[in-house]
Amino acid sequence: MAKKTDTMTDAERDAYHAEKMRKKKAARDKLVAANQGEKGLVIIHTGKGKGKSTAAFGMVFRGIAHGFRVGIVQFVKGKWGTGERDILEHFPDQVTIKAMGEGFTWETQDRQRDLAAARQAWDAAKAMIMDESYKMVLLDELNICLRYDYLPLGEIIETLKTKPADTHVIITGRNAKDELIEIADLVTEMTLVKHPFREQGIKAQAGIEF
Repeated sequence: MAKKTDTMTDAERDAYHAEKMRKKKAARDKLVAANQGEKGLVIIHTGKGKGKSTAAFGMVFRGIAHGFRVGIVQFVKGKWGTGERDILEHFPDQVTIKAMGEGFTWETQDRQRDLAAARQAWDAAKAMIMDESYKMVLLDELNICLRYDYLPLGEIIETLKTKPADTHVIITGRNAKDELIEIADLVTEMTLVKHPFREQGIKAQAGIEF
């Protein structure tokens, strides 16, 4: 089916485009003018696709640039070195990062050990969330702990509902609980299309995965 612009001259196409963009800008400006509220957001990055933690750390770096004090608790990644952690250590006055995980659940093979590690990490995270000096708190891979019921979901939700009004909390990991999604302000699901690990046997690489 032919498009409207197919029979236009270049000049007509340019004029049509300009008018279409003018209307789009007017609608966008109206929307921006109407939405002027601010609040601390609960943000979730979930899904099977790569990039959940990467996107969250992007927000952290953006927050640092705006002078935020940022707290980070890593619920799974423990001593495994990451590029993000190395960079963040250059901002000791703004960033507190606690890598408290024991590795992926299949590595420990010890439920009680995983339960204890999750509780310790959550207690640290909760303290950061309720500390009003933190503007942003990242709970990296918290969803994995919730998936395996290592932490009581109700306790997490209650903390998020009663957090300081201006504090942003970012939660990452696959399989976000429906109840968590319900109370969140911003939810993004990463969709897996292709991954070199599964399709080409390419291992995790510096600068890409860590």
